Amino acid sequence: MSTADQPARPSAIAGYEDWPRYVQGQQRYVSATAAAQELSEALGVPAAGPPPDATIDWTETHDGVTTSQLSWQLGFGPRTTGWLVRPAGVYGPLPGLLALHCHGGNKFGGADRLVELREAHPSAAEARAGHYDGRALATEVARAGFAVLAHDTFAWGSRRFDLSQPPWRTASALEARKSQWREDGVVPTDAELYNAAAGFHEDTVAKTAGLLGTSLAGMVAHDDLAALEILASLPEVDAARLGCLGFSGGGGRALTLAALSPRIRNYVVTCMMTTFDSLLPAYLDAHSWLLQTPGLWKLGDWPELTARSGADGFLVQYALADQLFPEAGMRDAHRTLEALHPDGYMGSFWPGGHVFTAGMQNEAITYLAANLGAGSPGARIQSTVPTA
Repeated sequence: MSTADQPARPSAIAGYEDWPRYVQGQQRYVSATAAAQELSEALGVPAAGPPPDATIDWTETHDGVTTSQLSWQLGFGPRTTGWLVRPAGVYGPLPGLLALHCHGGNKFGGADRLVELREAHPSAAEARAGHYDGRALATEVARAGFAVLAHDTFAWGSRRFDLSQPPWRTASALEARKSQWREDGVVPTDAELYNAAAGFHEDTVAKTAGLLGTSLAGMVAHDDLAALEILASLPEVDAARLGCLGFSGGGGRALTLAALSPRIRNYVVTCMMTTFDSLLPAYLDAHSWLLQTPGLWKLGDWPELTARSGADGFLVQYALADQLFPEAGMRDAHRTLEALHPDGYMGSFWPGGHVFTAGMQNEAITYLAANLGAGSPGARIQSTVPTA
């Protein structure tokens, strides 16, 4: 077969062909302190530029909250979708919170798993049932008196790659998965097909990022920093009272965002804290590239990265039966954090596995409301005591 007769090689970064040029043309994100700048350099975070103009696509009020779908265009890739959720009839200025969705092996969707939507894709409900105790986290936080922005980040939801024609390596692995499904009599949904492909494709994304001098975590931080600036600019929001929270990969995003941006005053990390050493040799393969940026350990252990943040305080929630983190590593991280932050750190240990339970959510919301000065119009918060 001649070269002319060979099938065209699919794009390895479909939907993001403008990504390399964007990164090559950008300076690094400039942090407020030298310590934060070291993290920015290690992750390769591109400067996000001026806050993009956000368009309001629609607004509706239901069950005590007003939800607006926003969208904005960053300097590359698909347009971003996000949702602003706030208490109905309350216009602020309210404390603002960035709700950061998890990885969850679900890149077909993004922040839709955190928001109550009338026409949500079934994958959002599945993500809530599997990881959030069936609750829409951003909507619950808004009911406690916050203006909450939940956005799709780089490679998720509206920002996902186009894998309708997967690149060769991804396609080969996907065919093996399809074969197993056929053998098991399973007919995968569109979301399941995409997520299987995206799971294999994440290595290609990380490889591309590394070639460009950035990382998957750095690109996610780029999108999160842009969303934070949009949140701070909204008239409903008090820019002096901003926080963030996230579960699992979203917890890693919260820690990174708090370290990079002085806007974050308080934050919550749920089921995403351990020592790097505890992940070796058996637990490393359980995690995505969000936690495993090459060379990151040179800056210190995962809990030590919190010292690069200027936040007033933070809460870390641990699950004692977490399948992704050994208990010894979580306990070691807790002791490190207590020594580093004798006044600003709060840690709590909960029974159960890798799930952001209703009780944990209640604790996180109560903590953020107390520290960022939120009221509780229509709040549905009950006191729940964790088990140490």
